Amino acid sequence: MTMMASAVAEDGLEIEDSWSDFVAGRYKEGKSETEFRNYDATVVPTVAQFYKTNHQYQTYDFVMAKEKQYLSLNKGKMSIWEAAEFLNTLVDESDPDTDLTQIEHLLQTSEAIRRDGHPRWMVLAGFVHDLGKVLCLWGEPQWAVVGDTFPVGCAYSSKVVFPEYFAANTDNLVRKYRSECGIYEPNCGLRNVHMSWGHDTYIGHVMRNYLPEEALYMLRYHSFYAWHQQGAYQHLLDDHDRKMLPWVQKFNPYDLYSKGLAKPDFKELKPYYDDLINEFFPAQIEW
Repeated sequence: MTMMASAVAEDGLEIEDSWSDFVAGRYKEGKSETEFRNYDATVVPTVAQFYKTNHQYQTYDFVMAKEKQYLSLNKGKMSIWEAAEFLNTLVDESDPDTDLTQIEHLLQTSEAIRRDGHPRWMVLAGFVHDLGKVLCLWGEPQWAVVGDTFPVGCAYSSKVVFPEYFAANTDNLVRKYRSECGIYEPNCGLRNVHMSWGHDTYIGHVMRNYLPEEALYMLRYHSFYAWHQQGAYQHLLDDHDRKMLPWVQKFNPYDLYSKGLAKPDFKELKPYYDDLINEFFPAQIEW
C-alpha cells in the first residue's frame, strides 16, 4: 500500500454506533411526525452535540476547502481490500469493545443486497459505500465525515435533522446564501450543488470512473436524508435527480437495517468479492 496514514483523529468513530442507531430510528418507515419530535428530544446527548458542531462548522467555505484538499485524490493508491483493511485500523483503535470489523459491516450491507437479487454493481456499491470514512484516518473530525448531509450555499431546509443548530453557522450572515436557491440556479441539478463535506462526497468522487450512475448516486447521497426520505430541496433538483431518486431510496434500507444481520463469514465470501472487485476495478485506484 502506497498510502501513509496520519495520526488518527482523537475521537475516532466513537459516535458511529449512536449516530447509526439515531438515523435508523428517525427514518423508520411508518413513524409519525410526533414520534420524530419525541425521538429528537430524547436523543442521546452525544448525537445532539455532534449535530450542533456539524451544523455550526459545515460552512460553504469549509466545504470548498475540503473539496480542494481531497477531490484531487492525492493521498496515494490502494486496492479496494487495502482501503477496507485500512479503515479497520480506525475501528479497532476507537471501538475496541465491538466484535464487528468494518469489513464485516460492509459485507453485511452488500450481502443483504445480494440476497435480494440486485445487480452486481449494486452489491459492490453496498460493499464500498462507507470506505470514504478513511477521512477519519487523515485527521478529519467526526462532524466532517459522518452524519446527515445537506446543501451549502443556500437556505437550510427545516427537514434537515436538528435545523435549530444552523443558527450558529456563519453562513447565515452572508446574504447570498440565505435565499432558497442561494448561489444556485433553480432546478440546477444536484451535480451542481455543493453538499456538506463527508464520506459520501468523497467516496462518490473516488468511484466516479468505475461504477454506473445509479451506484454513484447511492454513494454520493445515501446520507442526504432530507432529500431522499423527507422530500426537501425540490427546487434544486433536475429530471436526472428525480430519475435517480428511486435507486437511492432502494439502497437506503440496506444501509440502515443490515447492521443486525448475522455476522458474515469473511473467508467464505472473499472469493466472490475478489471476483466482483476485479470485474469493476483495476488492482489499485487513486484515493
